[in-house]
Amino acid sequence: MIQMAVLGFGTVGSGVVELIDRNQDVIRKTVPEGIYVKYILDLRDFPGNPYEERVTHDYNKILEDGEISVVCETMGGKKPAYEFTKAALERGISVCTSNKELVAAHGPELLRIAAANNCSYLFEASVGGGIPLIRPINSCLTQENITAVFGILNGTTNYILTRMEKAGLGFADALREAQEKGYAERNPEADVEGHDPCRKIAILSSIICGKTVRYEDIPCEGISRITPADFGYARAMNMAIKLLGTSRRNADGSMSVRTAPFLVREDHPLHSVQDVFNGVFVHGNMVDDLMFYGRGAGKFPTASAVVSDVMECAKNLGRTIRFLWDEELMTLSDPAGESYRHFIRIDNAEAGKARELFGQTAEISCEGAPEGETAFVTPLMTEKEFTAAADSLDSIRQNVRLLHD
Repeated sequence: MIQMAVLGFGTVGSGVVELIDRNQDVIRKTVPEGIYVKYILDLRDFPGNPYEERVTHDYNKILEDGEISVVCETMGGKKPAYEFTKAALERGISVCTSNKELVAAHGPELLRIAAANNCSYLFEASVGGGIPLIRPINSCLTQENITAVFGILNGTTNYILTRMEKAGLGFADALREAQEKGYAERNPEADVEGHDPCRKIAILSSIICGKTVRYEDIPCEGISRITPADFGYARAMNMAIKLLGTSRRNADGSMSVRTAPFLVREDHPLHSVQDVFNGVFVHGNMVDDLMFYGRGAGKFPTASAVVSDVMECAKNLGRTIRFLWDEELMTLSDPAGESYRHFIRIDNAEAGKARELFGQTAEISCEGAPEGETAFVTPLMTEKEFTAAADSLDSIRQNVRLLHD
């Protein structure tokens, strides 16, 4: 039997342990020896839990047990997850993780260490929860020149935006509801300010280009400024507001990467992705568009992705499952040169000046719009051009980009 350990017995870690027990018969169809969780590392004790006897507080006990061949890191954060992961890989123990923060920060280094020690570092669950996404890109699409990947990468913010759109809730009320349902953390900053999907688009961008895209270098905006009024205008335009991570290859070999709210037109498949679901588009030069859709978070969907990695490691003991992702930094284009159309809301007093600055605009009206404002869509223009015009105005109430093909 393949012996493994789980680091962190929170939502995802406990889901991994339960899934392996409940689906052991299914797992044995692919891994005939079976998989057994021998250790659970956590600072806490779990009296009365059916797995309490497997809990340990000493990581060295796991490292020094020669029977352990796979470790699941579901702790989150960079410390001590980085040190624990590195120590396991250096001993030839494969590591599977759902920790997007660690993967985004140290992914290529940990992959290099795994390759040097004939083991694997896998992270399917770090992006898209239970959606099979990273492995298809790394195995099924290696024949493709992937030119773009973009989509809804955070279930919490998609739920909040859905409730604002469908129920007319303000941001604060929708966030509170998401927290009450367990979709949002007590401190929701990583989600609502876009840091979580920014790390995920950094990981996906790195995989498709084979170099490192640092999330710190990606322009990042969240959804805390979105209001119910914005959804009124969006409906008038037959669009929806979604927080997207976008990554595109440019003709000069650089990449354009961004995380921000976008207006998505009604005939685009991402328009209908609602609640806690994720939807991710991958564009290859031969296969064209592929869409991956499913639950982007949750105990068992994420645990399912982690266990799929465990099974891959179990089938490849003593070997490395390779990723084309090295530590060389990828060149990112200057965001100021990217071109978008922008939805703008502005005080009536500056509407005439705005028309002069932005040129040919398409004015938008909607029922129940706030008094004293004008809304319009700008022509396609570079971010530099837009910023120059916007900086000359004092009363812009909202600015949201439109997603373009």
